[in-house]
Amino acid sequence: MHSPYRDDPRGSTHTELQDYYENVPPAHRFRGESPYASAANLNPSSQDIPLTQQGYTPPLAADTPAGRSYMHNIDREWEDGDATKASPWAAGAREKPNKSRRCWVLAGVALLIAGAVAGIVAGVLVSRNNSSSSKSNLASNSPSSGDPSDFDKDENLHVSFYGIAYTPAGSQLDANCGNSLDDVIKDVQLLSQITTRVRLYGADCNQSALVLEAVQQTKVNLTVWLGNYVSATDGGEAYERQRDTIKEVIQTYGTDHIGGITVGNEFMLNYVESQGTDDVTGTVGTTGAEMLITNITDTRSMLSDISVDLPVGTADAGAYFNEKLLSSVDYGMANVHPWFGDVSIDDAATWTWQFFQTNDVSISDEVDNKPQMYIAETGWPTKSSNTSTETNGASEASEANLQVFLDTFVCQANANGTEYFFFEFFDEEWKDKTYGGVEGWWGLFNSDRTLKNVTIPVCS
Repeated sequence: MHSPYRDDPRGSTHTELQDYYENVPPAHRFRGESPYASAANLNPSSQDIPLTQQGYTPPLAADTPAGRSYMHNIDREWEDGDATKASPWAAGAREKPNKSRRCWVLAGVALLIAGAVAGIVAGVLVSRNNSSSSKSNLASNSPSSGDPSDFDKDENLHVSFYGIAYTPAGSQLDANCGNSLDDVIKDVQLLSQITTRVRLYGADCNQSALVLEAVQQTKVNLTVWLGNYVSATDGGEAYERQRDTIKEVIQTYGTDHIGGITVGNEFMLNYVESQGTDDVTGTVGTTGAEMLITNITDTRSMLSDISVDLPVGTADAGAYFNEKLLSSVDYGMANVHPWFGDVSIDDAATWTWQFFQTNDVSISDEVDNKPQMYIAETGWPTKSSNTSTETNGASEASEANLQVFLDTFVCQANANGTEYFFFEFFDEEWKDKTYGGVEGWWGLFNSDRTLKNVTIPVCS
């Protein structure tokens, strides 16, 4: 069977990837989530530092216009770098005072001292409160539109999807973390009307806290699989940064709405391809697995240190798991895209299930721990920005064909117990600008959150 991931070119550097996408025909590009979804290879900025550690006191909700970026609503002081002021299937000279004046001066000094002492005490109390509770400042940054839990329901939406793949808009470090709590709340309100589960890809740009805060404020039934996007070439910098962020998020929000922590997204695919091979079972594949397992084990240690028990897994291209890796996780998530398998839309649902069973479930069944297996991504693009990729050679990228895939996959997968995260919530314009082709057009919703010209299946 032709692997839909065989032609993926992604190496280990940003420059190499840019060169590839500028020079290789769009038809050879792989669809999986971009390694820059969380910009793991970039150096962290002040926007990565949890706001609870920066002394930031958020403005009142009334001073926070809807749509303003959460990571950029911290006044002008941030710009100056002063953080003290996101089928089955982101002294002048003093003159000598007279006696009367001296009294006023002394009184003023006394008042100033008293005020300073009070300020210090208040500051210590606030600092202690922030340190002890670790409660995110996001909680005070409610949207300007009232109670987030009181929102209109769309009669065209149904809680029919097992799960949805989701990245909040503006959650890329190289895009200056333009995400916002207001926007994520709007997303969560919609997501809760089509699913009870979402998976994230990374933890940069405060996206984990944004999503969990939105769930808390909207009071919806939504479980989140947190993500840590791992790079093999940065000495663990991205992994450690996101691990510490995830730790703080868990300490702040607890685990009631967390389904697991996914360490790595297409790590194996990227690693073996960067070594010039697609053999995931050989020496290179074993080395890659050992590298990722180090991070998985470290994540478990972090959770143990804070007395938390959560499943830890990984996500990768459907043909890039091996037994060594699966024997070290609680779950595996596999990207399975019929579009990149050059499969016709009429056969897409059946092909997806068969590919998943053959390449992923079968390996899980062979290891002692038998990790739970999910389809991490599957779906169908609705358009292409390039005429050369308007079809996959068998069927068109169109809303009509997305409808066919919805009609033949969703309810059938629910019925037979296939656990999947449909790809994806909404179109991501940055992907279209960066990669072209079908990359930015996989959403059920348009980028403005309007439902595409499709009918959501009705099933539980």
